[in-house]
Amino acid sequence: MTYKTAISVDRVGKQYYRGVPEQQHNSLRDQIAAGIGSMLKPRKAAEDGSGHFWALKDASFEIGRGENVGIIGLNGAGKSTLLKILSRIVTPTEGSARIAGRLGALIEVGTGFHGELTGRENTFLYGAILGMSRREVERKFDAIVAFAEMGEFIDMPVKRYSSGMYVRLAFGVAAHLDPDILLLDEVLAVGDFAFQKKCMDVAHQLQRRDATILFVSHNMFTIKAMCQRSIYLRRGKVVFDGSTDEALKLYDEDCRLAAPHWYYQEVDTPQVTITDVTMTDSDGTPKTIFDFGDRVRMRVRYNAPKPVLRPNFLFSFARSDDLLCCNFSSSLDGVDIERLDGEGEIELLTPPLKLVPETYRLTVSVYEQEFERIVGAQMGATFHVRHPILAPTAFGVFHESGEWRVPAITKPLTLRL
Repeated sequence: MTYKTAISVDRVGKQYYRGVPEQQHNSLRDQIAAGIGSMLKPRKAAEDGSGHFWALKDASFEIGRGENVGIIGLNGAGKSTLLKILSRIVTPTEGSARIAGRLGALIEVGTGFHGELTGRENTFLYGAILGMSRREVERKFDAIVAFAEMGEFIDMPVKRYSSGMYVRLAFGVAAHLDPDILLLDEVLAVGDFAFQKKCMDVAHQLQRRDATILFVSHNMFTIKAMCQRSIYLRRGKVVFDGSTDEALKLYDEDCRLAAPHWYYQEVDTPQVTITDVTMTDSDGTPKTIFDFGDRVRMRVRYNAPKPVLRPNFLFSFARSDDLLCCNFSSSLDGVDIERLDGEGEIELLTPPLKLVPETYRLTVSVYEQEFERIVGAQMGATFHVRHPILAPTAFGVFHESGEWRVPAITKPLTLRL
């Protein structure tokens, strides 16, 4: 199929400056500045030594009308920066990006909303920002409110909204823009499952009428379900543009021993680093595909440069759609470790796994003083569970055999007179 070009990106780059104070002070301003600097640490490799770093560098690609394209990569890869350039929130330092058609974007929670205004007022404000006329918003207002399920809260100031309410209303407006191009960032992750499904249904409807959709997400299940093509970013550069399956292989390789996407919201500098993760069957044979009911042996090597007291290792299995399925905790299982100091390893042999067939990812987290404070978290291996009958969409998360009893059926006594 030949596509007309909807998005054209030609050698686009975006450079930022991170100011570094010459001396430290204990003022609130300096504390905030230090916090902002620490959040930018994943981008350190892109700095040029002068405090400047490239969030995006020399990105070039074209996307045709009607394509659904995933934009994937680890934290700091430049995904959100790219979408902000395409949506004209920021201007590129170099290169150019061209959009052909009406653009709708859902980039950050609450972007374009004013906290003191009500949901009703912000619907008109956000609609105007997206390019809708007042008459068009008035015509679609009831449908927007119904879609967002905001009827009883629409006249409440949005400063009292939860993040989920922000997203529902913002997506409701963006969906009713009837855009030719829709940009979706990770914000949908804050919605509940029912609303996420509703959003995906809208995406499918837009796809059927040849709209172009760009997805940025850490949820690889959504990317794989929605996109045949994906663009993979690494440290601000496009390193792959092609089939989603191939892009996901790169993602899996880069994810190994990388910090999970939520980690830098919890802690600045890890005290414990996971240096290796191996996964085998119960006999020690390396495997990535397990049969339903197999036991899995995981061996983790770590390095703790500073002592960590009463550590608790948490081995977590998450499904391909990021649903947390189960945890194994060394503390809850009665393993008493006095301290970590230097290099070492820990091993877990699971009970027979009763997870239904799917793709799962192991994340290893380390807490100090049992569950008091997280001091490290990294993603480990991806593995698969198979079963000849169980299907992932029909049997939930796990399947356990129950004890069944079928009472004997007693025929009613018939009296003849």
